[in-house]
Order: sequence, then structure tokens, then C-alpha cells
Amino acid sequence: MSLPRYPTYKDSGVEWLGEVPGHWGVRKLLDLARIESGHTPSRQHDEYWVESECVIPWFTLADVSYLRDLRNVYIRTTSQKISPLGMENSAARLLPPGTVLLSRTASVGFSGITEIELAVSQDFAAWICGPDLRSIFLLSCLRAMKGEFSRLMMGSTHQTIYMPDIMAFRVPLPPLDEQTHIAAFLDRETAKIDALVAEQERLIELLKEKRQAVISHAVTKGLNPDAPMKDSGVEWLGEVPAHWATPSLNARYVTELGKMLDEKRVSGRLLVPYLRNVDVQWDAINLANLPEMDISEAEYDRYTVRPGDVLVCEGGEVGRAAIVDSVDGVIGFQKALHRLRARSSDEHARYLFYTFVWAALTGVFQTGGTSTIAHLTGEQLRRYRFPRPPVSEQVSIAAFLDAATARLDLLTHEAQRAIDLLQERRTALISAAVTGQIDVRPAAERASA
Repeated sequence: MSLPRYPTYKDSGVEWLGEVPGHWGVRKLLDLARIESGHTPSRQHDEYWVESECVIPWFTLADVSYLRDLRNVYIRTTSQKISPLGMENSAARLLPPGTVLLSRTASVGFSGITEIELAVSQDFAAWICGPDLRSIFLLSCLRAMKGEFSRLMMGSTHQTIYMPDIMAFRVPLPPLDEQTHIAAFLDRETAKIDALVAEQERLIELLKEKRQAVISHAVTKGLNPDAPMKDSGVEWLGEVPAHWATPSLNARYVTELGKMLDEKRVSGRLLVPYLRNVDVQWDAINLANLPEMDISEAEYDRYTVRPGDVLVCEGGEVGRAAIVDSVDGVIGFQKALHRLRARSSDEHARYLFYTFVWAALTGVFQTGGTSTIAHLTGEQLRRYRFPRPPVSEQVSIAAFLDAATARLDLLTHEAQRAIDLLQERRTALISAAVTGQIDVRPAAERASA
């Protein structure tokens, strides 16, 4: 899209703005809108939080996920509510529809416009625009200030933009009719971009479904569509090829839960780097900058890993798995992980890895068909009966899945890259419009100006 620039520009005196059209103003936001900051009624007063009396919509950090999607502009609901008594006894205020909100703590820089009366927590700054500033134009300005927010954020644990910095914000001020034109232009053009993003998101979902289906079919049915089938004897598995077995995992692999970390008993004489749950992601193991614990040589066979071992997460994302490809020196593993080591050469670790991918995708590690079990005990793990083809088929299936998932992952990466580029284009377009780098007025209006 090629759009003209304004005929004349001037220095705005504001770093993030740069030059603005010659006839625009640049004003302190406080001169154009009344600022409000939210509050949380005291949790020490139970009477402020009587559930039946909490009827006032209250926008908090719990709602920021809604604003992270830049397609969402208007706030129509909140996940929490407060009581009139709580609001009366706090600094919270009821804000009118049309108020512009900006998250300033923890999740910094997300903005939206209220369509209902509500209160906000202290994690937000809120502006009620005066007659010279449209709410929708202010929202676009705030969304163009991402770089400025990054400059102003402070704090190591929870980053924050402090109120003195917020109260010093300066914004461009086109005439009201131009604010309207800019808002209408951005509404049209971002809607086009958002439609393209939605197409790519749908493609990613379809690729995800395809990936799951390919893995599930290969792991449980094999690669020969004409193979005779039999009942596996496992309710959640169904039929498998007639020549496959379904023994317990314990019959196939020696399973060992890692060593319990007891910091009080660390001597410092027998230190060995060890893997934690967080170090084992799907098909990837972090071996850098590992913490250490005491593991004696007598414990190496039980509590250390070697190439070909399969590590499985005991908690967190239960069943998440990866294969140990190589080890430089001695590396242990913590109790948050199971180590699976093949009992014979009839097992192929890569096929077992895909078995865990399939199990996690299809809810095998769920209890009652609804929630994931909190912890996968050694006893539970050893009892699972997974498909076991002959080792030659395990090798073929794993090779097939490596190639098939690589193709699907590449397509997913390309779709995500397209989304990223579209989002960059969206951000750049908003910035160009609200700073006057493009003139979006109707042609007749530009000609008469």
C-alpha cells in the first residue's frame, strides 16, 4: 500500500514521535484526558468480598490475556467483580464507557477501551478523554508506543511503568476530524491484516491436527494399511496389527525415578550435574548450566543417564519425553524425571518417544478422561501397555515420523513466520498513521487542505 505524506512536517520534540504534520499539535496527555488509577479493596476485610455482593465489574491482570490479542479493542466483561462496600472503602473508582486502559505492571503495555462501567486494579492507568481527544485515537497512540514502554519499564521481578512517567506522556493531536479518519483507516486496514492472520492461524491448527493424526496412526496401526488387525486388549488403544504385542512398559524397559535432592546433605565432594523437569522438553534436553548434587560412583547406574535413555517428566506436563543423544561426562537426574532404559536390543528409543507423544496428545495420562494426573508414579508408568511392533518396524515407523513431522513442522514455521510479518506490518501501519507519517485523509480533503 502506497499512501502520500503530509505536505509539511515539524519536530515534535518527543523522541518516539519524531516529526509530525505541521498543523498537528503535540500535547501532554494530562491536558487532554483525566487520568485515574485503580485499586484493590483490602483482602483483610471479608465483608468487602462477599460473593453475592460482588457485582461491580473489576478489570485486573487476570484479564490482560484478552488485550494481548491486538484484535480485541473493546472491553465488555471482566473475570472478577468487587462489591460496592469494597469500592467505597478503597481508592477504586467506577469508570465510564469509553475509558482507555493501559496495563502498567507485570504485563506492561496492553490497552483497550471500556464499553461498560467498571473499576480497575492498581495495575492499570485509565484515561477519560476530554472533548479534543477521541478514545479510539488515544488507543492507537498507546499501541504505537511499544518501544517507549520498553524504555520506561523498571524492576527486576515485576516490571512496571511508574505513574510519574505515565503522567508525563505526550501524544500527537490532529484535528478531531483527522482523528476520526485515522481511526476509520486503521479499522479497515487492520481488519484486512487480521483476516490474513486468522487464515494462517487456522492453517496452523489444521497442521497440528494433521501432525497428531499422522503420529497416532503410525504408532498404533503401523505403516501397512493391509495388515490384519486384532483387539489389543487395552481399552484406550483399540485394534493393533495382529503381529504386534502390547506388553507392559516394565517388561520392555527398566524404569528408574531420579534422585531426591536434599540440599542439607550436599557435601560438595561428589558433585554431579543433574537434569530437572524443566531441562527435558519435547525431543530436547538442556545440558547447559545444570545445577549439581552429590551422586556417588556407587549410585551412577541408578541415577545417571547415558545415550539411548528416554527421560519422561513425572510432573508438570506429565509424560513429556526426550531421548538422551550424547553425554559429556557424568550427568544425573532428579526425582522429577523417570529414566527408561531398554532391557533388550528389540526396543527402539525413537519409536518409544513417539509413543509418548501420541499418549500425551490423546489423553492417555488423564484421570477419568478429564484432568491430567498430577504425578506419574513409577508404578503407574510401569503398568502402561503401549504398542510394541517388531524392532524393524519400530525403526521404520520412527524414520517415517521423523520425515513427516519435519515437513509439517516446516509448514507450521512458515505459517507462524507469516503471522509475525503480518503483525509487524500491523504495528508499523498503526505507528505510521498516528504519527502522521502517512496521510489517510480522503483525497478531496487532502486536495483542499
